[in-house]
Amino acid sequence: MALARERIETEIAPAIPIPPGARRRLALHARRGGDGKILLGFKSRRSWRLAPIETCIVAAPALVAALPSLARVAAPFFEHPLSAPTLHVTSTLTGLDLDVTGIERRAGGLSADARALAATLALDADLARLTLAGETVYQARDCLVRLGPATVALPPGAFLQASIEAEEAMARVVIDAASGAGAVVDLFCGLGTFAFRLATIARVIAFDGSEPAIGALRRAAGGASGLGPIDAQVRDLDRRPLTPRELDAAQVALFDPPRAGAQAQAAQLAASKLDRVIGVSCNPATFARDAAILAGGGFVLETVQPVDQFLWSPHIELVGVFRRQGA
Repeated sequence: MALARERIETEIAPAIPIPPGARRRLALHARRGGDGKILLGFKSRRSWRLAPIETCIVAAPALVAALPSLARVAAPFFEHPLSAPTLHVTSTLTGLDLDVTGIERRAGGLSADARALAATLALDADLARLTLAGETVYQARDCLVRLGPATVALPPGAFLQASIEAEEAMARVVIDAASGAGAVVDLFCGLGTFAFRLATIARVIAFDGSEPAIGALRRAAGGASGLGPIDAQVRDLDRRPLTPRELDAAQVALFDPPRAGAQAQAAQLAASKLDRVIGVSCNPATFARDAAILAGGGFVLETVQPVDQFLWSPHIELVGVFRRQGA
């Protein structure tokens, strides 16, 4: 195990399984078959070959039901022979949000006629929004998601946990670990997956490098009730991690970085006076590396809670709770 390689021993709780049919977002590769039919599916393991699908047992029913209409929407994106569209589709409270990537741009990108056709097909499919690498092609309504006590308008291409059940399971661990804190620093906060829930028990200072995500968080915080203060700021935590002095304004810090981990920020956390740190990760290898940095600063990894939301795959989510030795 990754932690063992770093010589870190801790209690590993039994994994929380997420049931099939819960995944609310998919990345579907689209290809045109020899008969001209649009095929949707996933890449075969270690291959560029498409494995077409007609159903998906891990996906939410709304995504499965939409597969035929998504194939029709994909058709205009094959305008250039070098395009290899990927359909990033998310099920939201107000309908499906579709962002398309993989379109050949050196030849001029998608033509006005192809965009118009794509918008018409999106309307026919009753999509809430269609974007091309984040650029709006069609929008009927805001794409809303519920994050704890707040309703957030999803920016195009924004990160969202794969399933609501997994998000809630991780949030329960985070809230329990942060209990009693007057202020919590939420690092790599994204849209506020944990910030809104933490704001029900403490003051929250939240940071993320995505300006659209922070903007969405701020707007949602303004419309939510029953929350403590949330101070959300744009900051690249890889280039400008919070310093120990900044971190010491809180009692607990949470970090939930991308797969690359939080190496620079972990070093600052290790040098702080914080008693508790909570780490959330989708990559055990970088989590173990960051845990080793915290251990070097006097933290003990008390528990790790795995959450298995990527069924039948080697990927897993982790929530680790660190406490400073002697605290």
